[in-house]
Amino acid sequence: MNKKKLTAMILAKLEDDLAQTVASVRATVEAATHEESKPENEYDTRGLEASYLAAAQSKRVAEMEELIAICKNIELKEFKNDDKIAASALVQVEMNGKKSFLFLMPKGGGFIFNLDGVSVQVISPVSPLGEALLGMKSGDTAVVETGNQIKEYEILSVE
Repeated sequence: MNKKKLTAMILAKLEDDLAQTVASVRATVEAATHEESKPENEYDTRGLEASYLAAAQSKRVAEMEELIAICKNIELKEFKNDDKIAASALVQVEMNGKKSFLFLMPKGGGFIFNLDGVSVQVISPVSPLGEALLGMKSGDTAVVETGNQIKEYEILSVE
C-alpha cells in the first residue's frame, strides 16, 4: 500500500478541516465583537459566550496547524514484519475474524480513508489501540481494555 498517497489524503483532509475551522473562527469573532452582542443587561452573556467559543476555536486551529506540520514532515519508514511498530507503520490486524488496516500517526487520528479500495483507519499512540500496538510486531497480539470489555488484535503484518 502506498503510504505517501495515504499521507497526502490525510493532509488534504486536515487542510480542508482547517479552512472550515478558520472560517468558523472569523464568524465567531465577528459575532463576539458585533454591536448586537453588547449586553442588554447584566444577565446577557451572548458576547462573552461568543468570545469563549472564539478562543476555543483558535486553539483548535493551532492544533490543526500542528497536525498539518507533522503530516508534511513525517518520515515514512518502510517496516518489515519483524520491526517493532512505531509512527508511520501501516498495520494489518485481525479481531474476531475481521481484518482491518491501521496507520499510526505520531499525533491526531480518528479518520478513515479508502486507499486503493481498502479501508484504512488513522490512529495515534494516545488512542488505546495505538498505545497497545506500539513496540509490537507481526505475530504479536495487542490487548485493549475498554471498560469491562477486552479486545484482542492479532497483528498480521507491518509495513
